[in-house]
Amino acid sequence: MTEEISLDALDFCALIHPGDRVVWGQGGAEPVALTTRLMAQQEGIGRFSAFVGMSLADSVAPAHAGQVRFQSYCGAARNRALAREQALDILPCHYSQLASALAPVDVLLLQVAEGPRGFSFSIAAEYLVPLVRSARLVIAEVNAQAPWTHGEYLDKRDIDLLVRTDRPPLELPSAAGGETEQLIARHIAGLIEDGATLQLGMGSLPEAVLDGLRSHRDLGIHSGAIGDKVADLMEQGIITNARKALDTGVSVGGVLFGGERIYRYAHDNPRIQLRSTAYTHSLDVLRSLDRLVTINSAIEVDLTGQVNAELAGGVYVGAVGGAMDFQRGAHASHGGLPIIALPATALGGRQSRLVGSLSGPVSTPRADAGLVVTEYGVADLRHCDLRQRALRMVEIAHPDFRESLARAAGI
Repeated sequence: MTEEISLDALDFCALIHPGDRVVWGQGGAEPVALTTRLMAQQEGIGRFSAFVGMSLADSVAPAHAGQVRFQSYCGAARNRALAREQALDILPCHYSQLASALAPVDVLLLQVAEGPRGFSFSIAAEYLVPLVRSARLVIAEVNAQAPWTHGEYLDKRDIDLLVRTDRPPLELPSAAGGETEQLIARHIAGLIEDGATLQLGMGSLPEAVLDGLRSHRDLGIHSGAIGDKVADLMEQGIITNARKALDTGVSVGGVLFGGERIYRYAHDNPRIQLRSTAYTHSLDVLRSLDRLVTINSAIEVDLTGQVNAELAGGVYVGAVGGAMDFQRGAHASHGGLPIIALPATALGGRQSRLVGSLSGPVSTPRADAGLVVTEYGVADLRHCDLRQRALRMVEIAHPDFRESLARAAGI
């Protein structure tokens, strides 16, 4: 039986036990009213663990680490403060396995939207959907300003405690790209056919890629994240999903990562559906989408095609995430393109991001390599031996580093 209470009456000390695992939605899906109150009461609970996803809020901080063991799949956004203070434990698993890695959950905190047809997961469904079934206790912040989205829904009986709020959801600021991102986007746009289905990560490069597709037609979206630019291209009739074999006419994602633009466009819009990670990252689903183009970023790539997407300068800033799930999906798709895109250099041009040896972990192995794109071109590593790969990678490196990279590869 669902109990509706006020935020002031919510006593986490009576609901959460020492040693419990608490999970909540990430990004704009974080139920900030609940997480802020939880952190305010954390000293009275005893030590517990909290999975924070990718945090955009200031509700959690390194100062809380004495009582709370913070865990995430990534070191991005506000998680970097936790990572720098060694207050963040990383789950290095593929995104398709994240929900099973978290289950069973003791307490699940949700931000949901209420409409005439009941409750929706609003801004994020992804790993939250299966956790509803495994949670001992589900507490929902029903935010009057959260968008009501299609795809995954909750019955009131799924919720144990319900708290009503009225606040703007958190937003991910738009990341403006420069000339380098535009050059990379131009190379990628030249690879994409009309009617292709796209998966994109987050940041300035995916936004630049979408900006470069305004002359394309009948594009589709099947992605972990959907952002503001997708709303723009759907409204302009460029993204229609008309040629998708599955979910024809519908953009499918797991989470809205953007701001008021995508929230407003997705609100009660059946042409956007948010689905569980079990669907968005499923290899069976991905292989059924012809011409699936997956575009993900990296911190560095070595000359054999191995990708480090996690560690930079000894600090955990990225993630294993869903890149390899989508990389393998694009390999399996008829006409698919598995793309890793990154600028050729870092630190103002002083360091090559194409390297002889990775300085961090292997997030994607060379056996799963596809196409690597920098501002200097495209290296298609599929079906290439190691020498051929090295030659192609050197060609797309910054000219200042090509000679040393060739020497490192012995070519």
